[in-house]
Amino acid sequence: MRSFDFAPLYRATVGFDRVADLMDRVLSADIAQPTYPPYNIEKTAENAYRISIAVAGFTPDDLSVEVKDGSLNVAARKAADDSERAFLHRGIATRAFERRFALADHVRVSGAVHEHGMLHIDLVREVPEAMKPRRIEIARPAKSETPALEAKAETVN
Repeated sequence: MRSFDFAPLYRATVGFDRVADLMDRVLSADIAQPTYPPYNIEKTAENAYRISIAVAGFTPDDLSVEVKDGSLNVAARKAADDSERAFLHRGIATRAFERRFALADHVRVSGAVHEHGMLHIDLVREVPEAMKPRRIEIARPAKSETPALEAKAETVN
């Protein structure tokens, strides 16, 4: 396992703490990545995304979706089952889980829906107007300056 020291990055930059933290999180191989529940991340439009998580056996009341500090947290806790059901085979896992997704700057959650055993979380990237590219108008010289420049050019010739 390689170890990277991000101290020089912190000393030479301002405001890039999230990038260093993200790189540190990605490069840490010591933590086993959870595989439950399975999920998909898809791009639905140029600035829209959808996270779909398989949550069979959970009701909307068992699920929690929260955004905090640039991170999307999805958690599920199944209420205690007091029924006297006897399972011959129990293949649908309803164990508690917590899944975290790091969100980029200017990405917000626009909604979540639970249908057919899937939790769909829609995300939208909203780039602020100040960060969008804009065209700068190139001004032409005023007409009053043009004759003076032409007169100056004639005296030089």
